[in-house]
Amino acid sequence: MKLKAPVSLTTRLALLFAVTTAGLLIVTGIVLERAIMKHFIELDDHELFGKLALIENLVEKARTPAERSLLPQSLEDSFVGHAAVGVLVRDEAILFAVHPEQFPLDLLNGSPLPQSRFRWEKAGRHYVAREKVFELPPAPGEPDRVAAVVSLDVTHHEEFLESLGIRLWLGILGATLIAAILGWWAAYQGLRPLQRITEAARGLSADHLEARLAETDAPAEVRQLVDALNDMLERLQAAFVRLSDFSADIAHELRTPVSNLMTQTAVALTRSRSNDEYREVLASNMEEYERIARMVSDMLFLAKAQRGLLPHPDERVALGKEAVALAEFYEALAEERQIKIVVGGEATVSGDRLMLRRAISNLMSNALRHAVPESTVDITIALKGPQASISVRNEGEDIPANQLGRIFERFHRTSPDRHRHGEGAGLGLAITRSIVESHGGTVDVLSSGGITVFEILLPSATAVRPGIRGSMTF
Repeated sequence: MKLKAPVSLTTRLALLFAVTTAGLLIVTGIVLERAIMKHFIELDDHELFGKLALIENLVEKARTPAERSLLPQSLEDSFVGHAAVGVLVRDEAILFAVHPEQFPLDLLNGSPLPQSRFRWEKAGRHYVAREKVFELPPAPGEPDRVAAVVSLDVTHHEEFLESLGIRLWLGILGATLIAAILGWWAAYQGLRPLQRITEAARGLSADHLEARLAETDAPAEVRQLVDALNDMLERLQAAFVRLSDFSADIAHELRTPVSNLMTQTAVALTRSRSNDEYREVLASNMEEYERIARMVSDMLFLAKAQRGLLPHPDERVALGKEAVALAEFYEALAEERQIKIVVGGEATVSGDRLMLRRAISNLMSNALRHAVPESTVDITIALKGPQASISVRNEGEDIPANQLGRIFERFHRTSPDRHRHGEGAGLGLAITRSIVESHGGTVDVLSSGGITVFEILLPSATAVRPGIRGSMTF
């Protein structure tokens, strides 16, 4: 099924602006029309009541038979020149009439007005009338009450209201169209920065992520979007750089063991060798295979950590106990380099004991590799508020300031040509950070004045017990 083309935001805003304007104008027009109609009704009632008051005044003055005989003439004189006014004065029959052709037949036949204010149409003209009954002074042979009906030709009012309605609706239609055009123009001008952003975004690619979106004339709302997109481009560029470096590093790291394997195998195949010689080649190859296996295992570990797939056991881990056990494990390396390992303090945290031990082991291994001979590696465990701290301090060459922010990245090495030992491929510190973050903690490093300190902060599960757990010299 073919999908309909989406309506542009400019068109939507223009339609919304037009509908809103039309709605406001329609409501205003209805209110205005009703106000004018009410005003005309008040004017007509004022005219009708005035004529009825005039008739009442003349009737009240006709008290004697002689005065009553002159009443028709007085009424006729009073309504001379009032072409729009019709009058019926009647009891059983019509006593006096002015413009009787204006009235409907039932009123001429003596029927009362069906309503206090009655409207009708006759011969294309519109009329409105009111009726009033007057009590007369008693007189022999004369009626004691008469009814007066006064009508008013309001055709000009109806024509005005009809003309006003036509003009009003035409004005609303015209104003709506103008509002739609102005709304479209305003929306188009307001969204032009988005169009420029779209054009700039189309020019972006993995090879041109350094470009940034301009925000010189963008409104505040669009500027926030521009800032967010520029920040996203910054992150994307950094991610692409890291990915590129990661690909280059992993290729470099794998090239060495693979090259060693190929060289040793090629040499072994150049001539026949004894069983012992073949065993020696296989043993050497086995070391390279183990190195590759460790690298692949570490990479899989980091991938799981990034996706949040690491296990989350809730063991109680005594950091001091683990640090002492690791110090004993690194006894040979420390003895070889004449380094003293001092472990102090204790705190308990919750988590995976093996993973936390691996994180601490990575820091200790790193400290021993870079510590100067006959120096001390201090492992200090302390309680900092609700967090347990374990810091590893060594004396040695400072880490360059421009490398501190990247030292926990994969395959990152402060010195490209440094000798690789153990986890020298540059994954140890990245693994440490992943383990610590999966436990809700943080890891940081400070390096200056020949002192480098790595510190891990984890949510504490118990209070600290000060004191030196172990002090060993190897």
